[in-house]
Amino acid sequence: MSKSALGRGLGALMKGESAPKAAPTPAVAPPSSEPKASPAPEPFQEVDLIRIRACAFQPRRTFSDESIDELADSIRVQGLLQPLVVRSVEGGFELIAGERRWRASQKAGLVRVPVVLKVADDRKVLELALIENLQREDLNPIDEASGYAQLARQHGLTQEEIARQLGKKRATVANAMRLLSLPEEARTLLRDGIISAGHAKVILGLAESDQLRLAKRVAEEKLSVRQTEELAAQWQSATATGHIGRPNLPSAVSHPDAHVVDVQNKLQERLGTKVLVRYRKGVGAVEIRFFTDDDLERLLALLGVNAD
Repeated sequence: MSKSALGRGLGALMKGESAPKAAPTPAVAPPSSEPKASPAPEPFQEVDLIRIRACAFQPRRTFSDESIDELADSIRVQGLLQPLVVRSVEGGFELIAGERRWRASQKAGLVRVPVVLKVADDRKVLELALIENLQREDLNPIDEASGYAQLARQHGLTQEEIARQLGKKRATVANAMRLLSLPEEARTLLRDGIISAGHAKVILGLAESDQLRLAKRVAEEKLSVRQTEELAAQWQSATATGHIGRPNLPSAVSHPDAHVVDVQNKLQERLGTKVLVRYRKGVGAVEIRFFTDDDLERLLALLGVNAD
Protein backbone atom coordinates (compact mmCIF):
# COMPACT_ATOMS: atom_id res chain seq x y z
CA MET A 1 0.00 0.00 0.00
CA SER A 2 1.32 3.39 -0.94
CA LYS A 3 1.80 5.63 2.04
CA SER A 4 2.94 8.74 0.22
CA ALA A 5 0.06 10.86 1.48
CA LEU A 6 -0.07 9.27 4.93
CA GLY A 7 3.65 9.68 5.43
CA ARG A 8 3.41 13.42 4.95
CA GLY A 9 1.20 13.72 8.01
CA LEU A 10 -1.60 16.13 8.80
CA GLY A 11 0.58 19.22 8.78
CA ALA A 12 1.82 18.67 5.24
CA LEU A 13 -1.69 18.10 3.88
CA MET A 14 -2.88 21.37 5.37
CA LYS A 15 0.25 23.30 4.37
CA GLY A 16 -0.48 26.83 3.39
CA GLU A 17 -3.89 27.05 5.08
CA SER A 18 -2.76 28.31 8.47
CA ALA A 19 0.64 29.82 7.73
CA PRO A 20 2.32 31.47 4.70
CA LYS A 21 4.41 29.27 2.42
CA ALA A 22 8.17 29.40 2.82
CA ALA A 23 10.28 30.99 0.08
CA PRO A 24 11.67 28.58 -2.56
CA THR A 25 14.98 26.96 -1.67
CA PRO A 26 17.87 27.94 -4.03
CA ALA A 27 19.13 25.20 -6.34
CA VAL A 28 22.60 25.43 -4.77
CA ALA A 29 22.79 26.54 -1.15
CA PRO A 30 25.73 28.83 -0.22
CA PRO A 31 28.35 27.19 1.98
CA SER A 32 27.91 27.86 5.66
CA SER A 33 29.41 26.61 8.87
CA GLU A 34 26.24 27.39 10.80
CA PRO A 35 24.13 24.39 11.79
CA LYS A 36 20.77 24.10 10.05
CA ALA A 37 17.85 25.34 12.12
CA SER A 38 15.07 22.89 12.92
CA PRO A 39 11.66 23.73 11.43
CA ALA A 40 9.69 26.00 13.75
CA PRO A 41 6.82 24.22 15.49
CA GLU A 42 3.36 25.21 14.33
CA PRO A 43 1.97 27.96 16.60
CA PHE A 44 -0.80 26.98 18.97
CA GLN A 45 -3.09 28.73 21.42
CA GLU A 46 -5.03 27.71 24.50
CA VAL A 47 -8.82 27.72 24.48
CA ASP A 48 -11.55 26.66 26.90
CA LEU A 49 -12.20 22.93 26.51
CA ILE A 50 -15.94 23.52 26.80
CA ARG A 51 -15.86 25.55 23.55
CA ILE A 52 -14.67 22.55 21.50
CA ARG A 53 -17.20 20.14 20.02
CA ALA A 54 -16.72 16.71 18.45
CA CYS A 55 -16.03 16.36 14.75
CA ALA A 56 -19.21 15.82 12.75
CA PHE A 57 -17.18 13.89 10.16
CA GLN A 58 -15.29 11.58 12.52
CA PRO A 59 -15.22 8.18 10.76
CA ARG A 60 -14.33 6.32 13.95
CA ARG A 61 -17.52 5.37 15.82
CA THR A 62 -16.12 3.38 18.74
CA PHE A 63 -13.61 4.46 21.39
CA SER A 64 -12.21 2.16 24.07
CA ASP A 65 -13.22 3.38 27.54
CA GLU A 66 -10.19 1.63 29.02
CA SER A 67 -7.84 3.36 26.57
CA ILE A 68 -9.36 6.77 27.27
CA ASP A 69 -9.16 6.20 31.05
CA GLU A 70 -5.45 5.37 30.74
CA LEU A 71 -4.83 8.48 28.64
CA ALA A 72 -6.79 10.61 31.12
CA ASP A 73 -4.57 9.34 33.96
CA SER A 74 -1.49 10.32 31.94
CA ILE A 75 -2.92 13.77 31.18
CA ARG A 76 -3.58 14.40 34.87
CA VAL A 77 0.11 13.82 35.57
CA GLN A 78 1.83 15.16 32.45
CA GLY A 79 -0.76 17.47 30.94
CA LEU A 80 -1.89 17.37 27.31
CA LEU A 81 1.41 17.21 25.42
CA GLN A 82 0.03 17.24 21.85
CA PRO A 83 -2.34 20.04 20.78
CA LEU A 84 -5.75 19.27 19.35
CA VAL A 85 -6.35 20.31 15.74
CA VAL A 86 -9.51 22.39 15.34
CA ARG A 87 -11.32 24.78 13.02
CA SER A 88 -13.45 27.79 13.93
CA VAL A 89 -17.22 27.34 13.87
CA GLU A 90 -20.05 29.47 15.14
CA GLY A 91 -19.88 29.58 18.92
CA GLY A 92 -16.49 27.94 19.28
CA PHE A 93 -14.37 25.27 17.62
CA GLU A 94 -14.82 21.87 15.96
CA LEU A 95 -12.28 19.07 16.20
CA ILE A 96 -10.40 18.05 13.08
CA ALA A 97 -8.01 15.62 14.78
CA GLY A 98 -7.54 14.41 18.34
CA GLU A 99 -10.97 13.22 19.52
CA ARG A 100 -9.43 10.57 21.79
CA ARG A 101 -7.26 13.24 23.46
CA TRP A 102 -10.28 15.56 23.67
CA ARG A 103 -12.38 12.90 25.43
CA ALA A 104 -9.53 12.03 27.80
CA SER A 105 -8.97 15.72 28.60
CA GLN A 106 -12.59 15.99 29.70
CA LYS A 107 -12.19 12.96 31.97
CA ALA A 108 -8.97 14.42 33.35
CA GLY A 109 -10.84 17.59 34.31
CA LEU A 110 -8.87 20.04 32.13
CA VAL A 111 -10.37 23.49 31.71
CA ARG A 112 -8.15 24.84 28.92
CA VAL A 113 -6.25 22.90 26.24
CA PRO A 114 -3.70 23.74 23.53
CA VAL A 115 -5.05 23.78 19.96
CA VAL A 116 -3.73 24.36 16.46
CA LEU A 117 -6.26 26.36 14.47
CA LYS A 118 -6.77 25.33 10.82
CA VAL A 119 -8.86 26.58 7.92
CA ALA A 120 -10.65 23.61 6.36
CA ASP A 121 -13.90 22.88 4.55
CA ASP A 122 -16.03 19.81 5.30
CA ARG A 123 -14.28 17.66 2.70
CA LYS A 124 -10.82 18.48 4.06
CA VAL A 125 -11.98 17.80 7.63
CA LEU A 126 -13.23 14.34 6.62
CA GLU A 127 -10.00 13.59 4.75
CA LEU A 128 -7.86 14.62 7.72
CA ALA A 129 -9.98 12.69 10.21
CA LEU A 130 -9.58 9.58 8.03
CA ILE A 131 -5.84 10.10 7.66
CA GLU A 132 -5.32 10.56 11.40
CA ASN A 133 -7.01 7.24 12.11
CA LEU A 134 -5.32 5.42 9.22
CA GLN A 135 -1.89 6.64 10.38
CA ARG A 136 -2.55 4.98 13.73
CA GLU A 137 -3.87 1.89 11.90
CA ASP A 138 -6.57 1.30 14.51
CA LEU A 139 -9.64 2.19 12.45
CA ASN A 140 -11.88 -0.86 12.05
CA PRO A 141 -12.71 -1.95 8.47
CA ILE A 142 -16.36 -0.85 8.58
CA ASP A 143 -15.61 2.65 9.90
CA GLU A 144 -12.84 2.99 7.31
CA ALA A 145 -15.21 1.94 4.52
CA SER A 146 -17.89 4.31 5.82
CA GLY A 147 -15.40 7.18 5.66
CA TYR A 148 -14.62 6.39 2.01
CA ALA A 149 -18.33 6.14 1.21
CA GLN A 150 -18.96 9.50 2.89
CA LEU A 151 -16.30 11.14 0.73
CA ALA A 152 -17.92 9.63 -2.36
CA ARG A 153 -21.49 10.46 -1.35
CA GLN A 154 -21.11 13.98 0.05
CA HIS A 155 -18.31 15.27 -2.15
CA GLY A 156 -18.77 13.32 -5.37
CA LEU A 157 -15.29 11.77 -5.32
CA THR A 158 -14.56 8.67 -7.37
CA GLN A 159 -12.72 5.72 -5.87
CA GLU A 160 -9.65 6.75 -7.86
CA GLU A 161 -9.79 10.28 -6.40
CA ILE A 162 -10.28 8.99 -2.85
CA ALA A 163 -7.31 6.64 -3.23
CA ARG A 164 -5.11 9.45 -4.57
CA GLN A 165 -6.10 11.86 -1.80
CA LEU A 166 -5.43 9.32 0.95
CA GLY A 167 -2.34 7.64 -0.51
CA LYS A 168 -3.96 4.26 -1.05
CA LYS A 169 -4.41 1.90 -3.98
CA ARG A 170 -7.72 2.16 -5.77
CA ALA A 171 -8.34 -1.57 -5.29
CA THR A 172 -7.92 -1.11 -1.53
CA VAL A 173 -10.62 1.58 -1.47
CA ALA A 174 -12.94 -0.47 -3.72
CA ASN A 175 -12.57 -3.62 -1.63
CA ALA A 176 -13.12 -1.69 1.60
CA MET A 177 -16.32 -0.03 0.34
CA ARG A 178 -17.64 -3.41 -0.78
CA LEU A 179 -17.70 -4.50 2.87
CA LEU A 180 -20.64 -2.12 3.40
CA SER A 181 -22.84 -4.48 1.37
CA LEU A 182 -22.62 -7.12 4.12
CA PRO A 183 -25.78 -7.74 6.19
CA GLU A 184 -25.97 -5.37 9.17
CA GLU A 185 -25.29 -8.07 11.77
CA ALA A 186 -22.24 -9.28 9.83
CA ARG A 187 -20.98 -5.67 9.65
CA THR A 188 -21.28 -5.51 13.44
CA LEU A 189 -19.20 -8.70 13.80
CA LEU A 190 -16.56 -7.13 11.57
CA ARG A 191 -16.63 -3.77 13.36
CA ASP A 192 -16.21 -5.53 16.72
CA GLY A 193 -13.26 -7.59 15.47
CA ILE A 194 -15.05 -10.93 15.84
CA ILE A 195 -14.49 -11.65 12.16
CA SER A 196 -11.77 -10.10 9.98
CA ALA A 197 -11.83 -8.30 6.65
CA GLY A 198 -10.36 -11.49 5.15
CA HIS A 199 -13.35 -13.48 6.43
CA ALA A 200 -15.72 -10.80 5.15
CA LYS A 201 -14.34 -10.91 1.61
CA VAL A 202 -14.96 -14.66 1.49
CA ILE A 203 -18.47 -14.24 2.91
CA LEU A 204 -19.31 -11.68 0.23
CA GLY A 205 -18.75 -14.38 -2.39
CA LEU A 206 -21.92 -16.15 -1.23
CA ALA A 207 -25.51 -15.37 -2.07
CA GLU A 208 -26.89 -12.58 0.10
CA SER A 209 -29.25 -15.01 1.88
CA ASP A 210 -26.28 -17.13 3.02
CA GLN A 211 -23.85 -14.40 4.05
CA LEU A 212 -25.11 -13.89 7.60
CA ARG A 213 -25.35 -17.65 8.20
CA LEU A 214 -21.70 -18.10 7.29
CA ALA A 215 -20.61 -15.02 9.27
CA LYS A 216 -22.28 -16.41 12.39
CA ARG A 217 -20.69 -19.79 11.89
CA VAL A 218 -17.24 -18.22 11.47
CA ALA A 219 -17.80 -16.35 14.74
CA GLU A 220 -19.15 -19.36 16.64
CA GLU A 221 -16.44 -21.80 15.53
CA LYS A 222 -13.59 -19.24 15.33
CA LEU A 223 -12.72 -20.40 11.83
CA SER A 224 -9.58 -19.20 10.04
CA VAL A 225 -9.87 -17.44 6.68
CA ARG A 226 -8.58 -20.58 4.97
CA GLN A 227 -11.22 -22.72 6.68
CA THR A 228 -13.87 -20.16 5.74
CA GLU A 229 -12.81 -20.40 2.08
CA GLU A 230 -13.12 -24.19 2.20
CA LEU A 231 -16.53 -23.97 3.83
CA ALA A 232 -17.78 -21.31 1.40
CA ALA A 233 -16.73 -23.50 -1.56
CA GLN A 234 -18.73 -26.41 -0.11
CA TRP A 235 -21.68 -24.09 0.49
CA GLN A 236 -21.65 -22.87 -3.12
CA SER A 237 -21.36 -26.42 -4.42
CA ALA A 238 -24.28 -27.56 -2.28
CA THR A 239 -26.40 -24.66 -3.51
CA ALA A 240 -25.55 -25.36 -7.16
CA THR A 241 -26.55 -29.03 -6.87
CA GLY A 242 -29.69 -28.32 -4.88
CA HIS A 243 -28.38 -30.21 -1.85
CA ILE A 244 -29.83 -28.84 1.38
CA GLY A 245 -27.79 -29.34 4.48
CA ARG A 246 -25.05 -27.96 6.67
CA PRO A 247 -21.67 -28.11 4.93
CA ASN A 248 -18.86 -29.41 7.09
CA LEU A 249 -15.21 -28.57 7.10
CA PRO A 250 -12.82 -31.27 5.92
CA SER A 251 -11.03 -32.98 8.79
CA ALA A 252 -7.78 -31.40 7.70
CA VAL A 253 -7.35 -28.33 5.55
CA SER A 254 -4.62 -28.96 2.97
CA HIS A 255 -1.67 -26.59 2.93
CA PRO A 256 -0.49 -25.50 -0.53
CA ASP A 257 3.09 -25.81 -1.69
CA ALA A 258 5.31 -22.88 -0.68
CA HIS A 259 6.17 -22.17 -4.33
CA VAL A 260 2.48 -21.98 -5.23
CA VAL A 261 1.87 -19.59 -2.34
CA ASP A 262 4.76 -17.42 -3.52
CA VAL A 263 3.35 -17.24 -7.05
CA GLN A 264 -0.10 -16.49 -5.66
CA ASN A 265 1.23 -13.65 -3.50
CA LYS A 266 3.15 -12.14 -6.42
CA LEU A 267 0.04 -12.23 -8.61
CA GLN A 268 -2.02 -10.57 -5.89
CA GLU A 269 0.56 -7.82 -5.51
CA ARG A 270 0.75 -7.28 -9.28
CA LEU A 271 -3.02 -7.27 -9.86
CA GLY A 272 -4.08 -5.59 -6.61
CA THR A 273 -6.84 -8.08 -5.90
CA LYS A 274 -7.52 -11.53 -4.44
CA VAL A 275 -5.94 -14.35 -6.48
CA LEU A 276 -6.26 -18.09 -5.82
CA VAL A 277 -3.85 -20.53 -7.48
CA ARG A 278 -4.85 -24.21 -7.55
CA TYR A 279 -2.06 -26.59 -8.59
CA ARG A 280 -1.65 -30.36 -8.61
CA LYS A 281 0.92 -32.30 -10.64
CA GLY A 282 1.29 -29.70 -13.37
CA VAL A 283 -2.45 -29.04 -13.73
CA GLY A 284 -4.49 -26.34 -12.08
CA ALA A 285 -6.22 -23.00 -12.37
CA VAL A 286 -5.73 -19.34 -11.50
CA GLU A 287 -8.78 -17.56 -10.10
CA ILE A 288 -8.73 -13.74 -10.15
CA ARG A 289 -11.40 -12.02 -8.07
CA PHE A 290 -13.02 -8.68 -8.92
CA PHE A 291 -15.69 -6.84 -6.94
CA THR A 292 -17.08 -4.12 -9.21
CA ASP A 293 -17.38 -3.46 -12.95
CA ASP A 294 -14.68 -0.79 -12.59
CA ASP A 295 -12.43 -3.34 -10.90
CA LEU A 296 -12.93 -5.77 -13.80
CA GLU A 297 -12.07 -3.05 -16.33
CA ARG A 298 -8.91 -2.23 -14.36
CA LEU A 299 -7.83 -5.89 -14.37
CA LEU A 300 -8.51 -6.27 -18.08
CA ALA A 301 -6.40 -3.19 -18.79
CA LEU A 302 -3.54 -4.62 -16.67
CA LEU A 303 -3.74 -7.89 -18.62
CA GLY A 304 -3.84 -6.07 -21.97
CA VAL A 305 -7.32 -7.32 -22.82
CA ASN A 306 -9.57 -5.09 -24.93
CA ALA A 307 -13.10 -5.33 -23.53
CA ASP A 308 -14.72 -3.81 -26.66
